[in-house]
Amino acid sequence: MTSEVIVTLTSEVYGCAMTDVFIPTDFGTVLRDWRNRRSRSQLALASDAGVSQRHLSFLETGRSKPSREMVLHLGVVLDVPLRDRNAMLTAAGFAPLYAERSIDDPELADIRRALQLMLDAHEPFPAYVIGRHWQLVLANAAAGRLISKTPETAQALAGSVHTFLLHPDGVGPLIDNFDEVAATVMRRLERELADRPGDERLAEILEEIRLYPNLPDAASVQVAPRAQDLLVPLNLTLDGRSLSFLTTISTLSGPTDITLEELRLETLLPANRETEEQLRAWQPG
Repeated sequence: MTSEVIVTLTSEVYGCAMTDVFIPTDFGTVLRDWRNRRSRSQLALASDAGVSQRHLSFLETGRSKPSREMVLHLGVVLDVPLRDRNAMLTAAGFAPLYAERSIDDPELADIRRALQLMLDAHEPFPAYVIGRHWQLVLANAAAGRLISKTPETAQALAGSVHTFLLHPDGVGPLIDNFDEVAATVMRRLERELADRPGDERLAEILEEIRLYPNLPDAASVQVAPRAQDLLVPLNLTLDGRSLSFLTTISTLSGPTDITLEELRLETLLPANRETEEQLRAWQPG
């Protein structure tokens, strides 16, 4: 949505179930792939993992078979997402470890309650939780009030944040700096897909967005923000008023549930006093 200020929250949830993942053909291939993605040499990874470079080379070529503990250890050292750690385990011949459950699962009730408390604590500023494919999962009342100020065509798209922002029937026509915001969203989606190349739905989302007639040309999308711009704001004209927001993004640190790891809590903070006063004025009571 905008340039990202990363805030880390802490949570621990445990589970073990099969998940829908992209599964590489063999462990050596997926290990080498993740090592390259993290720009690590065999020597550097071996040193960080506390194993010999020769053993790591044997794992990548298939001459040695890893233990389950080694697969998990290398996943941690390479900071591999939980969904892909399951794929590593499967490629090595082991059962997946990490669960993927709906946020509405009774076992996640306490986590859902905690997330809603965090959202509500941001009142009167809009805050919401989005999932792996940018779907709206939870939101506070302020986010609902902001959405209600948009046209009905945009409100109908609010369940998918990327569509709500960039589709011609969404809030795109109301965003004063649309090209900047669109470029930022596209770069973020492309970065996520590069880190999850087997995610077919994410690839479909990017393909769909690139067909939007209002999207800036490819050259504009690739332009980096200017050095003097600390953050790319989201500037909206709603109800005849100019509003400017900065976005913070929070993630859950240390979860062992795939769904929780892939959730992001986003907060729209007023970038100026006028926006803050308007958000407070919209607050009931």
